[in-house]
Amino acid sequence: MPEYQKLSIKEWALEDRPREKLKFKGLPTLSDAELLAIIIGSGTPNESAVDLSKRIMSEVHNNLSELGKLELHDYNKFKGIGDAKAIRIIAALELGRRRRASALSEKQKITSSRDVAEIFQSQLGDLAYEEFWVLFLDRANKIIQQQKISQGGISGTITDVRIILKKGVEILASSLILIHNHPSGNCTPSDADCKITNKIKEAGQILDIPVLDHIIVGSQTYYSFADEGQL
Repeated sequence: MPEYQKLSIKEWALEDRPREKLKFKGLPTLSDAELLAIIIGSGTPNESAVDLSKRIMSEVHNNLSELGKLELHDYNKFKGIGDAKAIRIIAALELGRRRRASALSEKQKITSSRDVAEIFQSQLGDLAYEEFWVLFLDRANKIIQQQKISQGGISGTITDVRIILKKGVEILASSLILIHNHPSGNCTPSDADCKITNKIKEAGQILDIPVLDHIIVGSQTYYSFADEGQL
């Protein structure tokens, strides 16, 4: 019996090829793996771009959030994915994050912890390291500015209270909201999280710039100090 040979994408029926499928049937008809195949462009002599993409998605349990956490070196284990293809994937996922963040931040006015979580989960939820951000608000709780204060490692980041309050005074902020992520996905605040929250809160009271909340975000969940009565 002859050995089974996989068909290349060019040998597939026209309606089954990812690019043609997108063109003639629209984006909703494509699976995540098919969209990924369009990004990487080609597979290997023994594996089509779609099969390679399915293998990648299988490794991250078909979870786009987990795919977004992969770094350049993580793609080295996939035969057929070199730096150029890996960079294309990472860039495409980053564009998706920025698009979502841009659309959400257009709301401008913050009315609940959910508003903040929606903005920052798209920016921070998939990161493999911690970042600490601050939202500076006016008297109507509209965003004046959002600023990254620090970036750290897997288990923490150093936050300088003076930098936060200095910025608040400079732009005449009426209040602020603290935000950082937990790469582990466990959004329960640590002792260090509670201490820095109280420290910034006390400094803000002196300068009449109250801390309205501190949001800890993961890829799927978040924790609000205000909602939990911790402020």
